[in-house]
Amino acid sequence: MGESSPVTYKPYNRSSIKRAPQWELMPADLREAVDVVTHVLPFRTNQFVLDELIDWDRIPDDPIFRLNFPHRDMLDPEDYVTLRDLLRDGDKKLLAKQVQVVRGRMNPHPAGQLTHNVPQLDGEVVPGIQHKYGETVLFFPSAGQTCHAYCTFCFRWPQFVGEDDLHFAARDAEGLTAYLKQHPEVTDVLITGGDPLIMRTATLARYLEPLLAPELAHVQNIRIGTKAVGYWPRRFVSDVDADELLRLFERVVGAGKHLALMGHYNHPAELRPAIAQQALRRITGTGAVVRMQSPVLRHINDDPEAWRELWTQGVKLGAVPYYMFVERDTGARSYFELPLAEAYEIFRTAYGSVSGLSRTVRGPSMSAFPGKVLIDGVPTIRGEKVFALQFLQARQGDLVRRPFYAKFDPEATWFDQLVPAFGEPKFFFEDEADGGGSFLGRPLDLVGA
Repeated sequence: MGESSPVTYKPYNRSSIKRAPQWELMPADLREAVDVVTHVLPFRTNQFVLDELIDWDRIPDDPIFRLNFPHRDMLDPEDYVTLRDLLRDGDKKLLAKQVQVVRGRMNPHPAGQLTHNVPQLDGEVVPGIQHKYGETVLFFPSAGQTCHAYCTFCFRWPQFVGEDDLHFAARDAEGLTAYLKQHPEVTDVLITGGDPLIMRTATLARYLEPLLAPELAHVQNIRIGTKAVGYWPRRFVSDVDADELLRLFERVVGAGKHLALMGHYNHPAELRPAIAQQALRRITGTGAVVRMQSPVLRHINDDPEAWRELWTQGVKLGAVPYYMFVERDTGARSYFELPLAEAYEIFRTAYGSVSGLSRTVRGPSMSAFPGKVLIDGVPTIRGEKVFALQFLQARQGDLVRRPFYAKFDPEATWFDQLVPAFGEPKFFFEDEADGGGSFLGRPLDLVGA
């Protein structure tokens, strides 16, 4: 199956990137940003990204460069200067302390990931699992909690900074399978990270194959969240176990499961290399489905034409456009976030320029505390301009697809900045929180949390 010769995977971190040939192409201020910002936000990239995806004649404005390399504006200006000066002074203890302070202000676990999404089995927390929505369980295998390269906007950046209290991971699938046996309502398992496809095939199989057992017949869909499709397509073509990986996909599909690779494509440049297109065709040839998703990001893809190319080229290669997200309220959000009104216009313009085959995509969607909130329009109703909203997914299932309205705010970038329209004191779903907290993000004990 492997048509290309194997290439050794070569990652770079903050220290080793200085040995990459492209390092000297970067101006001094950009090299300084790598030194400073990566003490707070994790940094990792690889030779494929450096050689095939970044246009070095366009840095720092090349979108893939922005996706991989930090910019000083990803930190508050005062924080940047403080960290830079501490780094120059060589005071490692004070530097580490200040790094913790800065990270703590970055909302490291948004949407109740630590407080509401962690399930229990027989009174004990099940490690490496999140269960926010009734039918879907997220699983974090410990061997898959890194990536081929880290995106600078990633909302799971705490997984990569080496702090145990911010980290989800499970060493094996035993806790997952035991939990699933007691939860027949779960139809979907999302293997996530990090990137599960950083693992060798034999390791990945140890997590996937237990899900094929007859007693887990209620698990109909297995999803794998991955950036490898864009950042390391050789994983599916020329890695030493690429063919073995595709055979594993075939076994999962042959066992009667729907296998979906949730491909994180943030820019059409990731689909342009021939090997990236070859990877997509090889994956879909196994019977697996590739679904494309990404947040809309300032400096990266805040252009309807980028989305039009991404969706149309993806469909041509057999992928399914799935989600346009709103950048989450974590990490370097101020650098990437867009007003919700602008995100909606980007989506609407791009959506209107593609055929029906690409209109499987949904968005812009905010993965907020209560669920996935879709911005469904900006109409004027009874003389008031509003955001039309609905839940595509929710902690409480009966909220899904019930329309509601927020007052239009041209500056709002996230759900918790919105207020009800028409003078209402609260959104309809907040009645469910009476006496127990708030659906907008404060502690609340809900079914499926």
